[in-house]
Amino acid sequence: MSAPFARFRRKRLHPVLRDLVRETVLTTDDFIYPLFIRSGKEVRNEVASMPGVFQMSIDVAIKECQSLKDLGLKAIILFGIPDVKDSVGSDAMCEHGIIATALREIKAAHPDMLVITDLCFCEYTDHGHCGILDPKLQTVNNDLTLQNLAKQAIVHAKAGADMIAPSGMMDGMITAIREGLDSAGFSHIPIMSYSTKFASAYYGPFRDVAESAPSFGDRRSYQMDPANRREAILESLEDEKEGADILMVKPALAYMDIIRDIKEASDLPLAVYNVSGEYSMLKMAAKAGVIDYERVMMETLLGFKRAGADIIISYHAKEAAKLLRKGWKL
Repeated sequence: MSAPFARFRRKRLHPVLRDLVRETVLTTDDFIYPLFIRSGKEVRNEVASMPGVFQMSIDVAIKECQSLKDLGLKAIILFGIPDVKDSVGSDAMCEHGIIATALREIKAAHPDMLVITDLCFCEYTDHGHCGILDPKLQTVNNDLTLQNLAKQAIVHAKAGADMIAPSGMMDGMITAIREGLDSAGFSHIPIMSYSTKFASAYYGPFRDVAESAPSFGDRRSYQMDPANRREAILESLEDEKEGADILMVKPALAYMDIIRDIKEASDLPLAVYNVSGEYSMLKMAAKAGVIDYERVMMETLLGFKRAGADIIISYHAKEAAKLLRKGWKL
């Protein structure tokens, strides 16, 4: 007589059967790899708080793209570190700025690489905030910044960007960018919106590599309150209404519930950003000898997919790709 309980283990005994019934799979097609670009030649500066992550000059980034392609990685997102910063982030809107220049040279060398640009001003302003400041309110002036985001998007599109990824969390940013791109003849360029981006403490190491820490205050007046679930969903749904092609949750690890909520609320593809603090925690835990780094890394990435992510932006992408090529299984 059969036991009065389910025998779930029957499907786990044979490794081939486990593979047959596996619900979530990681592949190299899931990843976007971030690159941080600065001026110079043969520049490859490792960031102390993010082992294995580098600031690169364009010539080094071009070589890096070939290494990525050799691993099966086909998409990058660019962040710029300009030589000169000012109050409005002029370099971000300049056709000869660091990102526009990098775009032209990388696309010339690797036309098959999907090149995405982060669209924001925090790396380009001398105050480290994500747009033009409102001195009275001591925060970013939303509507003036929208005009500059549209200008920045057009410069990137002209230089060869395959997709634009606005990250500043300005209200109405997708409408402004979409209208700007369409009016300039770039209606074919998709927008991947950082649609639900939280004011998170997990961004600390990124500010080291991007040299983008605010000179005063923080970004809680425009990024999402980590405590708010319903508002987080509304932020992404509004960007969908405004014309975003892909939505995003950032950070990922502490916001698995939000990833699932948005995945269930929208039919658009969903990206997550596995941010610098998440990356560095695993690196430092591995250095301390308290985790099996490769297994924890891959379990974390698989968790993002299981929660609902279609795309994962991650500094782990190269390491994950190497393991996947070897036939890795958790």
